[in-house]
Amino acid sequence: MSGDSTASGKKEVRWLPLESNPDVMNSFLHNLGMPGKWAITDVYGLDPELLAMVPQPVSAVLLLYPLTEKALTASATKDSAIQAEGQTLSPSVYFMKQSIGNACGTVALMHALANNTDTLELGGSPLAAFFTQTAQQTPEQRAEALENFHELEAAHEAAGHEGQTAAPSRDDKLDTHFIAFVHVDGHLYELDGRRPAPVNHGVTSPENLLSDAAKVVKSFMERDPTEVNFSVLALASAW
Repeated sequence: MSGDSTASGKKEVRWLPLESNPDVMNSFLHNLGMPGKWAITDVYGLDPELLAMVPQPVSAVLLLYPLTEKALTASATKDSAIQAEGQTLSPSVYFMKQSIGNACGTVALMHALANNTDTLELGGSPLAAFFTQTAQQTPEQRAEALENFHELEAAHEAAGHEGQTAAPSRDDKLDTHFIAFVHVDGHLYELDGRRPAPVNHGVTSPENLLSDAAKVVKSFMERDPTEVNFSVLALASAW
């Protein structure tokens, strides 16, 4: 399962966490207007032969990882370095903060879709309308808009009760967290609503997104080598 407290510590809005389950996520996204030719799929391993099994094209990579002390320290250290040294950020990156407890899975999915609207062809769907309405907003304003996106909240609530495991209480503090990796303007971006800004991980391309994101995922695993609670998913072609 996925979930966490929000970046601001805000507690009054909490959702049921989404299970790290492609069937649950696809039901959620297709109900909101994602075309059937796209789907969330499992990534069974990070070795080249296992990555080659993932359908192409891949539009985003999702990572569920344990929020250990080492993970939190690594993120804080990286954020401090970015603040001190700066980084290149494309103005085209769509980034939103997370202000809803246990909604990290949904925020990761929104990051995956929002940065691929042209490719995904969302048409006149509720998702397309939300991304258009929030296109010029700040990350904080987008987080507030998500709180008021009632169609998505209803779909999220329904999806939270699906899956192979019993849904935890919305008040539970869970110890795993979802983030997204996307390609925008030739660079690989890590998008995490808990953090101050996107993280630029260097040059990539649509064709290399999966393999380049896998390298970053490996670095997450290497800093917590005794942890096994990692899950990798891809937003990829379903045809």
